[in-house]
Amino acid sequence: MGHNDPRMGNLKKKILLLLLAGLALGLTQSPKKHWWILKQIPKEWEKINRQALQRAINSLYTSNLVQEKDNKDGTTTLILSENGKRKALRFNIDKIEIKKPKNWDKKWRIVMFDIPEKLRRLRDSLRIHFREIGLVELQKSVFVYPYSCDREIEFILEFYNAKKHVRFILADSVDNELHLMKKFGLS
Repeated sequence: MGHNDPRMGNLKKKILLLLLAGLALGLTQSPKKHWWILKQIPKEWEKINRQALQRAINSLYTSNLVQEKDNKDGTTTLILSENGKRKALRFNIDKIEIKKPKNWDKKWRIVMFDIPEKLRRLRDSLRIHFREIGLVELQKSVFVYPYSCDREIEFILEFYNAKKHVRFILADSVDNELHLMKKFGLS
C-alpha cells in the first residue's frame, strides 16, 4: 500500500507496533545522554540484535516518534509520541484482515458514508481501504460485506477520524444478493 514510508525500516516499524501493543521498553540513559542502554528486553525483542535495536531507537527518538517517560527509580520508559502513535496505527491499518467464519450467518453488513466534497481525499482513501479489505461497492459510497467486520471498520474510521460520516447497517437481505453471493463465493 502507498501508506508505508519507504525510509522507515522494518525494525523501526516493529518497535512502533510493539510499543503500540503496550510492550514497554525499559531503558537507562548512558552518561553520554543520547545513548540508550536497554535494561531488560521483553521476549518479543530478544531476537533483535542489540546494536540494531539501539540504532533504531535512537533514530525513532530523533525523528520524534518516541518519547521518554522518566521513572522514579532513575530508569526511563520509552513510549510512543502522538506522532508515533499515528505512524504505528498506519502500519497496523495496512495489515487489517477480516477473519472469515466457517459459516455465513446470512446477514449483510452495509457501510454507507456521506462525506462532503471538500473532504474528497478522505472519501477516496476510505473507498480504497474498504475495497482493500474486501468490501464490495453496492453503489456510490455504499459498501457491503457478508461477514462481521465492525471492529475492522471501526479501526479504519478511528484512523481517518471519519466516524461521524459513516453509518453501519446489518441487513437480512439485499435485492441483488444472488449476484453478491457469487462475488463473495457464497452459495
